[in-house]
Amino acid sequence: MIRVLLVDDQQMIRAGLRMLCEAQPDVEVVGEAGDGREAVTLASRLTPDVVVMDLRMPGVDGITATGRILAERPATRVLVLTTFGDDDHLYPALTAGATGFLLKDAPPDELLDGIRRAAAGDSPFSNEVLQRLVKRAVAARSGAPAAVTGLTDREQDVLDLIGEGLSNTEIADRLHIGVTTVKTHVTSLMTKTAAPNRVRLALLARGL
Repeated sequence: MIRVLLVDDQQMIRAGLRMLCEAQPDVEVVGEAGDGREAVTLASRLTPDVVVMDLRMPGVDGITATGRILAERPATRVLVLTTFGDDDHLYPALTAGATGFLLKDAPPDELLDGIRRAAAGDSPFSNEVLQRLVKRAVAARSGAPAAVTGLTDREQDVLDLIGEGLSNTEIADRLHIGVTTVKTHVTSLMTKTAAPNRVRLALLARGL
């Protein structure tokens, strides 16, 4: 059972997410928080597997809350729900340790898949969000991008597909290898590139 904490300052959004999650046999909503301060407290007390985190909240925002939660419980997976107006918050949330980014208006199946993938150690992100991260990285970049060296051919294949936004399962299907093997390659890529998460790998795959 995946234990989920919902964090959003809009009660209607939390209610909708709760209804969506509670209709699933493998997802349990263990709590709700309306701001970052409450989220940190509940994450410590309820020990959720996944925190579904809004970024814009009064008081302690989602970025600060993410950093505090992960400082206390590094194994917690923080899945950010973002909107098209949150571009300025994406990189800070990534730096704070968020594991994935999905759009708030994503289809229900995509949101549920994101929660499951986050709980399994994957880093889900909407392709739209990735494109915005890449665009901002291009705008902020100075000089030529550093090349990724020292990778095996298979690791390079996996890195390229991560850059396309594919999940571990999709990469396994594309390359005709096992999901466990893909996870091993992803772990190796993170070690070799010092990338803290999958989104960083995606940016590296695109030369950013």
